Amino acid sequence: MKIGKLPEPVLCRSVLNQISHRRKEVLMGPAVGQDCAALALEPDEAFVMSTDPITGTVKDIGSHSIHITANDLAASGAEPIGVMLTILLPEETDEPALRQMIQDVEKTCQALQMEVFGGHTEITHVVNQPLISVTGVGKAKKDRVLLTNGLMPGHDLVVTKWIALEGTSIIAKEKEPELKKKLPEEFVDTAKAFDQYLSVLPESRIAVSQKASAMHDITEGGILGALWEFGEGAGVGLDIDLRQIPIRQESVEICEQYGLNPYLLMSSGSMLIGVPSGAALVRRLKEAGIHATLIGQATDGNDRILRNGEEIRYLDRPQSDELYRLP
Repeated sequence: MKIGKLPEPVLCRSVLNQISHRRKEVLMGPAVGQDCAALALEPDEAFVMSTDPITGTVKDIGSHSIHITANDLAASGAEPIGVMLTILLPEETDEPALRQMIQDVEKTCQALQMEVFGGHTEITHVVNQPLISVTGVGKAKKDRVLLTNGLMPGHDLVVTKWIALEGTSIIAKEKEPELKKKLPEEFVDTAKAFDQYLSVLPESRIAVSQKASAMHDITEGGILGALWEFGEGAGVGLDIDLRQIPIRQESVEICEQYGLNPYLLMSSGSMLIGVPSGAALVRRLKEAGIHATLIGQATDGNDRILRNGEEIRYLDRPQSDELYRLP
């Protein structure tokens, strides 16, 4: 497509016509010439907002962008309402690819009961692959918004599902032919399907009901980056048992193929939760069919300890995500 704003016929048939209205909070949504959206909340509710550029993957970028933003909102205890999208595409992008991207966005929004409020789509020479910048909006009761500094010494730390799900799925899709020469096809296909676990909305709702003090969607920098940010944001120490951190064998072996550390690999789909009673939360999550593991506690002071049997080391500041080292 040509550089510049999308022609109105393309905008209508491949973007606007793919999007549905489903949230009562949305008073004004996407339309030709409409540059703003309008939302309304109840008096006891507050807006919760998030923004994120999605750059780590091209395949399934539409659905991926919605999951990542919804998870960020859920980590604050909010119910996601919808998103504003800025979509920047290189000149070689064709209209069917754009339409598929928007259909993936809409399909994921429908599954999560969210809505696209509006945004901007442009063909530009400043990007060499599709880029979606997402601004997410959610709502929460004013007295129930969760902040990282809600984590207190003595609170347990729980991880849901398994770490490295997001990164493993991306690598398995990007490197599928190469991996299938080294690993069983079924093994690689299972890893590709890890994106089915990307939403953390179910566990976030359960955690809020169990009086969670803080939550963090485990994204760039993996579980070790999330633990650092959790401790730093709350001003607490951590005592973590590395052996208890849940990880799938597919993640271990695929990371080994490329010399990557899965504990530093983006892990959307896995939630880090601080809660007074971790055992009670784990039981409640497992009753709902969600795998969860108690991995440690928040402590007084600033020491952030990682235990591996008799070995003890200290948590480092976050590093660049391992996905960016993928050859």
